[in-house]
Order: sequence, then C-alpha cells, then structure tokens
Amino acid sequence: MITPGSNVHKRAREGVPIPILLGPTASGKSAVALALAQRVGGEIVNADARCVYRGLDIGTAKPSPGEQKRVRHHLVDICDPDEVYNAQRFREQVARLLPQLLAEHKLPVLVGGSTLYVEALTVGLFEGVGANPGLRKTLDKTPLKTLYGRLQHLDPQTASRLEPHDRVRITRALEVYDQNGTSISCLQRGARPLPYTFRKFGLRLERSHLYARIDRRVERMLAAGLVEEAQQLSTRVRRGTPAYKTIGYRELFAHFEGRCTLDAAVDKIKQHTRNYAKRQLTWYRRYDDVVWLDAEGEDATALAERVALALDAGSRRGER
Repeated sequence: MITPGSNVHKRAREGVPIPILLGPTASGKSAVALALAQRVGGEIVNADARCVYRGLDIGTAKPSPGEQKRVRHHLVDICDPDEVYNAQRFREQVARLLPQLLAEHKLPVLVGGSTLYVEALTVGLFEGVGANPGLRKTLDKTPLKTLYGRLQHLDPQTASRLEPHDRVRITRALEVYDQNGTSISCLQRGARPLPYTFRKFGLRLERSHLYARIDRRVERMLAAGLVEEAQQLSTRVRRGTPAYKTIGYRELFAHFEGRCTLDAAVDKIKQHTRNYAKRQLTWYRRYDDVVWLDAEGEDATALAERVALALDAGSRRGER
C-alpha cells in the first residue's frame, strides 16, 4: 500500500512513474483518480479538453466542488467558454506544474480521455507549419464530410481521434498535409515527450455495459439541470468554439435554436457520446503500454488500490 512516506514519495524526483488514468467517457476514471490521489497523498491534473472551461460543469461530468475540496485539482476551470484551449497550451502548463508537485512530494495523478492531450505529454508535439490563407479559404469552402473523408484516406490515425464535425482540427490536419506532404501523425513521430516516466492505466468495460452507463449518465445530467446550464451558456458561447461544439451542449443549442425537439436532442447526446466512446476505444488500441484494468464489478477504491500497488512495485524496481 502506498502511503505519503512510501517509495513513491521518496523517489518522487528520481523517475517514479506518474500515473495517467485512461478510459472511454463514463468508464469511471474520475472516481478512480480521486480514490488514488487520496490513497497516495497526490493531486489530480486534469487532461480532459472540456473540463478546462468555466461553466461547462454538468455536461462535462466535471469534478464537483466537494470532490475538488477533498483532493486538489489542477487545470480545471481555467478558461472562459469563448476561449480556445489547445494541446500545446496544456503541455506547457503541465511542464510547469509537474516539477512543482514532485518537489512538494505530491504525486501527480493525470486523468482524462482527450487522447491528443495525453500524447502531448507522452509523445510530444511537432513544430507546426504556418497558416496558408489561400489554402485555408479553399478548405473552408469544402463540405465538412468531404474534408473528413479525405483525412481518413490521407491520415487515418489522426482522423480516428478527431470528431467528424470538428472542422477546425480536420482543416488544420489537411492544411499541414497539403503544405508538408506529410501527415500530422507522421510528424508527431519526431516529437519529444516530457522528461518523466509516465505509466498508463486504462479502465475496461464490456461495450454494451459502457453504452448503458453512458445513457444512464446522460439521464443523471438532465436531472441535475443540464438543460438549464446549457440555456445559460447559449448566450455566452460563440458558435464554432470548442465549448460550443462540446457534446451535451451543441445538441441542446440546436434545440434552443428550433432545429430539433428536446427529445431528439437528448437522443443525439446519447448517440454522440457513444460514438465518441467508440472512437476513444479505437484510438486506445494503438497503445501497447497500457495496464488495462477490468472495471466490471469493481468499485473505484478497489481499482485505485490496484493502481497504487502497481506504482509502488514500479518504484521498488526503480531502486535496483
């Protein structure tokens, strides 16, 4: 069992593995991260691309104020909903944060389902090419379905982790390819990770059980006031921003604009969330360094204990 005086903390600045909790949306990552951080005396670092936004609380399943009081969370509620937050900014902030936490002997516990953010730390980011106004204008005039189909053909790895409606990132990926003749995924192979030892732990559920959990979670969000939260945000979020396009909100915005009924919007939230989970699972299959934990029938405390034991074992191996 890891305690604040264990090998993990004694070796906090000597290469101890920093855990990253992965898993599809609604798999229970946040609860396990909370239990793990409490177990080891650590602090949580958010790696979810939407939890950074203030006001997107219910629809992102953001840790509650009570949970954030129990364990300190970093990179939560750091942006206004009309800002654009990206992987580069995330990497820079984490690069500053990790040495601070380790110097305080606080084990960082990274948690999130945003694959690009995880790879920004563990793989790195490449030096991007500049924008090409003429090319961008042409791409902006092209139907999104056409753009996504082209990206699937040219760079299936990048396409698999992007949402089909994400015009900004799809356009950027094609812009990079058209100017370099090389895909983003290829360029990223020459990128460098942050100088830490990361260890990935993933939560695994039967697909049908995961989808059922997603549907139940959407119902809980609605009961908690998701429609009202989205209504308040609708006047503050600009169309086209990441916050506007967040699942759970964009469907309700369409309802408020008279483009669908509330029932249809709810059905789309569930469907889009299941589709997102499927894309996450597809992307995770690329990783050969994940310790997968069967989350069926185990509570967060038991799963956190399994992660803690693995980290402690890894710390002892590092002393040899």
